[in-house]
Amino acid sequence: MVDRRTVLAGGGAALLGSAAVWGVSRPAQAETELTPPQAREAALAGEIVLVDIRRPDEWSATGIAEGAVPLDMRREDFVARLREVAGRRPVAIICAGGVRSRRVTVQLSEAGVDEVIDVPEGMLGSRAGPGWIARGLPVVQVAN
Repeated sequence: MVDRRTVLAGGGAALLGSAAVWGVSRPAQAETELTPPQAREAALAGEIVLVDIRRPDEWSATGIAEGAVPLDMRREDFVARLREVAGRRPVAIICAGGVRSRRVTVQLSEAGVDEVIDVPEGMLGSRAGPGWIARGLPVVQVAN
């Protein structure tokens, strides 16, 4: 089982065993990216599951993207819970500024999990663009 230290430390090789958790044995696919408006539209249409991997204190400070599922990437059962949440739908990963989402997206892809999508602008913006909040997209508050 993959633990939070593996994800946080960038241990992509250790995630290789998680492919069995997902039931996937195919080689990694090229990563895909969505802008926040694209991610919102796809999530609200049920085409993807948008997952906010930030910490609960970050969710409290800004809210989460409308249509997103809050799932702290530090959870011991992160991969298993992500699998439960996603079912067979593609997963789009969002964080604050694209660093964590990129790392998790790459690690999952390298582990053979296909249909993992990065939202590189994140909630607060990055070099990729202004981010969910600056674009004026809706956020919702979550109970921790």
